[in-house]
Amino acid sequence: MLVSRALRSLLCVLGCAWLHTGAASRLKSPALPIQSEREPLPSKGLSGCSFGGRFYSLEDTWHPDLGEPFGVMHCVQCHCEPQKNRRGKVFGKVNCKNIKQDCPDPDCDEPILLPGHCCKTCPKGNHPVADILFSKEKEDDLHKSYNDRSYLSSEDMGPGESHFVTVLTGMTDSWLPSSGGVARARFSLTRTSLAFSITYQRMSRPGKIVFLDSDGNTAFEYRVPKGQSDMICGVWKNLAKPLMRQLQSEQMRIRMTTLTNRREEVEGKIIKHRALFAETFSSTLTSKEENSGMGGIAMLTLSDTENNLHFILILQGLIKHKDKEPVLVPIRVHLVYRQHILREILANITSHDPDFAEVLTDLNSRELFWLSRGQLEIAVATEGQDPRQISGFITGRKSCDTIQSVMSSGDALTPGKTGGVGSAIFNLHDNGTLDYQVQVAGLTSDMVGLTIELKPKRRNKRSVLYDLMPEYNKATGRAVGSWSRLEARHIHMLLQNELFINVATAHSQDGELRGQIKALLYSGLEAPRHELPTPLAGHFVSPLVRTGASGHAWVSVDKNCHLHYEIVVAGLSKTDDLTVNAHLQGLAEIGEIDDTSTAHKQLLTGFYGSQAQGVLKDISHELLQHLDQGTAFIQVSTKLNPRGEIRGWVHVPNNCKLGTNGDVEEAEFDDFFVTDPEELKKDPHMCFFENQHHAHGSRWTPNYDTCFSCSCQKRTVICDPVICPTLTCSQTIQPEDKCCPICDERKESKDMKALERVEENPEGCYFEGDQKMHAPGTTWHPFVPPFGYIKCAVCTCKGSTGEVHCEKVTCPVLTCSHPVRRNPSDCCKECPEEDKTPVGLEHSDMMQADGPRHCKFGKNYYQNSDNWHPWVPLVGEMKCITCWCDHGVTKCQRKQCPMLTCSNITRREGSCCPECIEEDDLMIKSPDKRRTWRH
Repeated sequence: MLVSRALRSLLCVLGCAWLHTGAASRLKSPALPIQSEREPLPSKGLSGCSFGGRFYSLEDTWHPDLGEPFGVMHCVQCHCEPQKNRRGKVFGKVNCKNIKQDCPDPDCDEPILLPGHCCKTCPKGNHPVADILFSKEKEDDLHKSYNDRSYLSSEDMGPGESHFVTVLTGMTDSWLPSSGGVARARFSLTRTSLAFSITYQRMSRPGKIVFLDSDGNTAFEYRVPKGQSDMICGVWKNLAKPLMRQLQSEQMRIRMTTLTNRREEVEGKIIKHRALFAETFSSTLTSKEENSGMGGIAMLTLSDTENNLHFILILQGLIKHKDKEPVLVPIRVHLVYRQHILREILANITSHDPDFAEVLTDLNSRELFWLSRGQLEIAVATEGQDPRQISGFITGRKSCDTIQSVMSSGDALTPGKTGGVGSAIFNLHDNGTLDYQVQVAGLTSDMVGLTIELKPKRRNKRSVLYDLMPEYNKATGRAVGSWSRLEARHIHMLLQNELFINVATAHSQDGELRGQIKALLYSGLEAPRHELPTPLAGHFVSPLVRTGASGHAWVSVDKNCHLHYEIVVAGLSKTDDLTVNAHLQGLAEIGEIDDTSTAHKQLLTGFYGSQAQGVLKDISHELLQHLDQGTAFIQVSTKLNPRGEIRGWVHVPNNCKLGTNGDVEEAEFDDFFVTDPEELKKDPHMCFFENQHHAHGSRWTPNYDTCFSCSCQKRTVICDPVICPTLTCSQTIQPEDKCCPICDERKESKDMKALERVEENPEGCYFEGDQKMHAPGTTWHPFVPPFGYIKCAVCTCKGSTGEVHCEKVTCPVLTCSHPVRRNPSDCCKECPEEDKTPVGLEHSDMMQADGPRHCKFGKNYYQNSDNWHPWVPLVGEMKCITCWCDHGVTKCQRKQCPMLTCSNITRREGSCCPECIEEDDLMIKSPDKRRTWRH
């Protein structure tokens, strides 16, 4: 595995005097030999810290995840400390320390070290408070570790993604009668867009939602569309930086108002909460009193291994106390089934901070069953002369996100390249029923199994939860039905993205296609996510492409004849499709299927990653007709298959007779970019050049000289002259409409074949780098923003197929002892004038075939093929990990440990692998040390 950028961050934090927002990207010489971060960090403009490609708010603490094979450093804790520069501007500084010396002494004779922990604990101890999985940020000792995001993979968290929550209740200090309604709002901030999901109870459907800034002024207003659902979905796009700072520092509020005759209004403060990362069950707590102004929410989750139910309560209006000094208020928390109290917890909360965290241990099978069916109720009541109570039923977490899966052969347990596809969408109901719609296409043989599964505990040993095969219709290739027996653990794993769907065939009994079931963030587009999307597969490309990739797409046409689309891709091989930016790159376009007529193609978007979303406003009448008739396709291309990696037929009935004449709104990938001309001006990263606005990352040919290519990189325009490749022919000509000379095919007999190829495919090749068409047979140096023209490679347009083929150029062998590189942009070294040999050494546009390069790790240099145990700051030498130098690239690997099947696991001092503990040893070592907590 290549060394991660988080390890570079840790080395930099300790080796550099400072690290604040954006500092990592400005380091002149990285501490480790890894690729620089090409994407801008999401922290720009916000106060906080960038560490390992993630952004942390001020005062956040976390355990650094150094990536494979190092993993999470549980004994190292990093803290984003607020600092002020000379101008008084606040920025974040990362400070990391070893916390092993702070571990408490275990209260038993033989403590053990559990995997994923820093401190030793007593075996089989039952400490519910210390076992809470998530918590409020305001409590220090009990909940400090829950600022750690290391249990989330980078795939689960979008770039710069933050989560917020609000409890909305009636305002008791307003001149309006207080409302008895309660609403819960969940927010996801991605770059500059805030998606929100709001549920409400004991009030009619709201008509207006208003976001208020720190001064109480309206920052954004959302008109709620009419509907029957108790769920409201929306997106606030293009948050200004000052408002984003207010949001991050919890200075914003949200107000929701009904527009009926009986006007009701609820309001609440938007707060950050780490519990949102782990929450899988939730409850909205309301009062039976009219106009009470009371309410609350419960965020709940199950332990990963035990049947413990952890919960956080956020309460509003339950305590009537206006004194300046906080007072302790006794409360009772009940777990109730049909008015029967199953569990009771007595606790004290403060009047100024009425939030509460606790755990219900060892839920029995009946309690877990009632939890899965939405039949358990959580009730909170104060004690005293004027007792007040709120309560609500516990159900699976609700949001506007879509639970979906793309199944590909590249993600199968035994990866392959079949060109097939599977696509699925799911809907979880409050009673634990899971509706599913599944479709498959392009299988190599008959399907024999369709199952929902867990991640295999052992290699290729599947763990099947549910068989969908009885609902499969071979004629339609679909399975539609409901799974009504989800256990509480299954619901928890579903909402934590821990379940998979597997397609087995006669030729691949363990699975030909496989996909992870995970939530797709709500985008606000008018895409029909409740319907099965269009499947995208190599099977639909002509000729068929045997690829491990597949995907699906939702497409719709609105009343303005604008095309809305969302594309999700899976199974792309990182080794085959790696781009210079170390991201998967795709080019999506929409076009006709009918190859006999003139093709009508239109670019949707170029995108990195696995998702693309956007709106196409400028769409031709012909394409709208093809969409209406079902003779259009969506295609995703990669650099290996520029004529199409995966494709899918699209049928969108519409009444758009004359087409549209709008502008193209730039596509959105993973988060939201806007290129509406007026909105683009508000983008802080846009560029203004030749009286035109250009979006960050866009490329174009300038008007002043068509032999240049320009790109916008964060308000900076970079223009590079076209670099012409060296031609091998003796006769060249300079076409008027071209920047580079070409071989004179009329005089070069060996180039006559190239002329024939021009006639075969007169269109030529489209190259994504410079976004230009190139004539068949021509060669050029590829343009790669923001680096400009790469002279170390030459691309050729294959006239017969229209494909672009790029390859490194080869440098000549040099006879001198001290070659030099004359220009920094040159790829090949040359012999100095006095050492030059007369034969074949005049090329300057070639790549030097240098010998094996050394590696730099930390402050040490290693020769090619050297191996060593890495030294990590604050941790020391990691003897369980071996690194080696592979031609200038540092690679590291952890010692492979056998899979353990026992339930009692420990790790001994100095040992790399965990071991099993026998039950007899546990009883002998600590017979009387087991503690139980009862409430």
